[in-house]
Amino acid sequence: MYNIFETPIFGLIVTILFYNMGRYIQRKTGNPVFNPLLIAILSIIIFLSIFHIPYKAYKIGGDSINFFLGPTTIVLAVPLYKQFELFRKNMVEIISGIIVGVAASFVSVKIMGLLFNTEQNMINSLFPKSITTPMGISLANTLGGIESITVVAIICTGILGAIISPIVFRFGKIKHPIARGIALGTSSHALGTTKAIEMGEVEGAMSGLSIGISGTLTVILIPIILRFMR
Repeated sequence: MYNIFETPIFGLIVTILFYNMGRYIQRKTGNPVFNPLLIAILSIIIFLSIFHIPYKAYKIGGDSINFFLGPTTIVLAVPLYKQFELFRKNMVEIISGIIVGVAASFVSVKIMGLLFNTEQNMINSLFPKSITTPMGISLANTLGGIESITVVAIICTGILGAIISPIVFRFGKIKHPIARGIALGTSSHALGTTKAIEMGEVEGAMSGLSIGISGTLTVILIPIILRFMR
């Protein structure tokens, strides 16, 4: 019954269609709450449910897009190259900001886990919430976390960051493009970087840089820190 859906092109078209629908809605409304990725996710879930299409049929094509998550991150090096002189002049401040962001992410997950008496494998699944999906999945597997929980946490963190960042920047009176870029990239990975690029080239470059550095630091340091905390 579902043979016509079990082709890579089906999942690919559905994903692109609903994502572009989300972008259209956001452009028309101008409201950050209408995040394209959030709209796409909810629309795809509803679509598959209404037409009783199994997730595994959609996933065949969805995996085609998932494959490019890692390689597309490299493209973020382009705006960084254009703003390299700015990075060189502010290197200490930029690196310090990223380190503080990584530490804040780790501490917040640890504290929430202790407050709610959360199982360790669940906490381990949430540690990678602020880095890209490929790196996050790798870290979750290393820590013995639950891969699916990690993916959901990463997506939710990115969407939330993209939605509330303009509000936070406005109320916090954060106007410096470097500070904005570092905050978005370190806390909200690629989705935050998408928002940073909308704000400006400097924001996009700094956010792209933050993704790589914060992801690397998280993957390397968290297993070491947890080993010493046992």
